[in-house]
Amino acid sequence: MKNATAHTRAGGLFTELVLETFRFNGRLIAAGDAMSAPLGLTSARWQVLGAIALEGTALTVADIARRMGLKRQSVQRLADALVAEGLLLREDNPAHRRAPLHRLSKTGERAYRTLDEQQAAWAAACAKGIPAARLADALALISALRQCLEDG
Repeated sequence: MKNATAHTRAGGLFTELVLETFRFNGRLIAAGDAMSAPLGLTSARWQVLGAIALEGTALTVADIARRMGLKRQSVQRLADALVAEGLLLREDNPAHRRAPLHRLSKTGERAYRTLDEQQAAWAAACAKGIPAARLADALALISALRQCLEDG
């Protein structure tokens, strides 16, 4: 069924951007799964490791979920699995007894470093031939749209 709802020009373009973003996200997840599979990980597990690695400090599940735009319950399941597999360490949180902190174990650090190196090469290959200014404009646009959605 063709979209019968009338949109403004900007609204129609925004809708097309949303649909393209859904397709793009699916491709990103598939690429991430392919990169992380040899390490026994998935894109979602890599995201959790990355949130902690990029922050450089231990985080609660709620912190990870906020930073990555994920649901807390999903992150909790992922964190539990990563702790069980020895990629994350769970420790007491002096600021909140019921919200433990999670940090990368040595194994988690190695896995993240390996994936970070692979991702850098992959990103360079994907960006080849696209002017940096266009990538910067796309990043600014997506960031502004995300902020609009977060602001409600």
